[in-house]
Amino acid sequence: MHEGNWQRLAASVMLAWLPCAAVAACGGHGDHNSMVVPAAWLAEHLKDPNLVMLGIGQQSEYEGAHIPGSQFLSYPDIYLPKSQEGLRVELPPMERLTGIFEKLGVSNGSRIVLYPLENWSSQTARVYLTLDAMGLGARASILDGGLPVWRSEGRPVTKDAPTVARGKLEPCPQTDVIAKLDFVRASMRKPGVDIVDARNPEYYTGAQVPAGQRAGHIPGSSNITFSTLLDEKGKLLPDEAIEAKFRDAGIQPGDCVVSYCHIGQQASLVYFVARYLGYDARMYDGSWDEWSAHAELPADTGAYHR
Repeated sequence: MHEGNWQRLAASVMLAWLPCAAVAACGGHGDHNSMVVPAAWLAEHLKDPNLVMLGIGQQSEYEGAHIPGSQFLSYPDIYLPKSQEGLRVELPPMERLTGIFEKLGVSNGSRIVLYPLENWSSQTARVYLTLDAMGLGARASILDGGLPVWRSEGRPVTKDAPTVARGKLEPCPQTDVIAKLDFVRASMRKPGVDIVDARNPEYYTGAQVPAGQRAGHIPGSSNITFSTLLDEKGKLLPDEAIEAKFRDAGIQPGDCVVSYCHIGQQASLVYFVARYLGYDARMYDGSWDEWSAHAELPADTGAYHR
């Protein structure tokens, strides 16, 4: 987040994330004040007893250098490589996710900070979405710019992995995070619901066709390419810039934003930003992988139109 944003949010972030702040143990969602934290804030809170920091990337990146006290989260652990329906990167059952995060020391009272080790912003957003679906979104944040920004500011790193006691977690699954096929089909061009394609423009228009899939996009959907929401350092663009992108996509205040992409990873970053901006958000986990497989479902090509 840029300096102007940070100055405007610093006081509210500090209040929202004090160790004794009254935050529900489970349920609800994060907001503008809690979902993104700057490196300066994290540096001051590294010793908080309920803080759990998780680095997302490759094992070799974590072993090379990571934020002191943080653990490595193996990204493939938090999704199903292939569901019973043959879909890729689907949300696993809650009991499996509970065991994974308990092993990392997460409890219902934990404050969770996620950060990309390198260029893993969309994967980190997917981990946030997973926690949000478990009912822990209000207790989780993403470190703005991740490890690269942390290091660029001269902050400490280590190669030592911490010893962590297993957490005790009781999730409360949220029903307003993952959108299913029927919901998306019923929402095409529906007033108040905006379907957003997070893929690169060439896939959206149909100029490039994913292997084994159809060309184009869900009718009525707009295109906000996930990577355009970040600056060259991997930090979230200023509020005014991302708000403009959503307005340009036809999204109005109070709308429900439903994002999708190839398999539900890139779309997680659009989901995250939509929640951050205060929209009611969903992520279509089946994404184009599922939609394209249904020959009876329509697909549009070309530029955006409603």
